[in-house]
Amino acid sequence: MYIKVKMKPASKKEMVEKVSNDHYNVSVKEKAEDNRANDKLLEIMHKIFPNSIIRIISGHHSPSKILSIEEK
Repeated sequence: MYIKVKMKPASKKEMVEKVSNDHYNVSVKEKAEDNRANDKLLEIMHKIFPNSIIRIISGHHSPSKILSIEEK
């Protein structure tokens, strides 16, 4: 399954908003430096989709990302 994520790094609050079944808006406190914001995004998505393999397919350096979620 693929989902689209619009990410806001360096936010004051961490927040996850489900826009639709395949689209999320995610705010994280970490800055977009040294891959910290992406790591935090993956950590948050693992809480939403437990027991899944989650990878960033595109958008490593962009706020708009596409994630691949595979059931284990």
